[in-house]
Amino acid sequence: MDLDRHPHAILFNILNRKDSCGLGHDNWDYSGMHNCHCEQRKLVCLRNSASTCQAASEVLVKTIHFMKSLPSFHHLPCIDQLLLLQSCWAPLFVLGLAQEHMVFEVTDIPTASILRNLLLNHQKRTNEQETDDSPTTLQAVHNLNSCLNKLWSLDLTAKEYAYLKGAILFNPDVSGLMSCKHIEGLQKESQRVLHEVIQTLHPNDHGRFTCVLLTASSLRTVAQSFVTELFFRPVIGQTDLLELLTEILFS
Repeated sequence: MDLDRHPHAILFNILNRKDSCGLGHDNWDYSGMHNCHCEQRKLVCLRNSASTCQAASEVLVKTIHFMKSLPSFHHLPCIDQLLLLQSCWAPLFVLGLAQEHMVFEVTDIPTASILRNLLLNHQKRTNEQETDDSPTTLQAVHNLNSCLNKLWSLDLTAKEYAYLKGAILFNPDVSGLMSCKHIEGLQKESQRVLHEVIQTLHPNDHGRFTCVLLTASSLRTVAQSFVTELFFRPVIGQTDLLELLTEILFS
């Protein structure tokens, strides 16, 4: 490797070594680490990645099978199914996490691993266009947990979850849809039935329907890239998650 062209080559090679344990977590100075917004910007990963990723994968597969089980979705043009999948899989997945009452823990990523990944990713992306990744920060985790806590506080029933999923899935605002008007009708129908279910279950809670929809809209603040990196990157590596979901959907 030409060191003049790659000034970080020596550091890259050290961090890329399997025995680079000399750059361990305990050797780094964290003084001032928690000042200002540094705590929220800290990069984290799953504490028990094997079991958590397995549970998350099961939720995601259930989410895709829910979509496949809806005749109104199955009869849409394939391009519309793909566009809705691409737009809605993440909020539907978060809704699935809430319904399954799935909890998870995170821990700090060792600084040596952060530097190593930065250099490795830079090396891989040479001559490639950068992607808009959402890092797995503590702030992003807190946002996800906030969404889950809001959903849990509503104590939704299975019927409420089902029709809320339909209202999220059939989003007529997705760009490029061929059957936009039809999908808008499907969303309104899902919302109508959801409203009827809520009125039956909670006749005295007149603000519940609005609260449920507002809580559902907050799920859009959880970035797809963040969900992918936290729950699925340890399992799928550099494989495109959307391609895998597409295969499951159309299999």
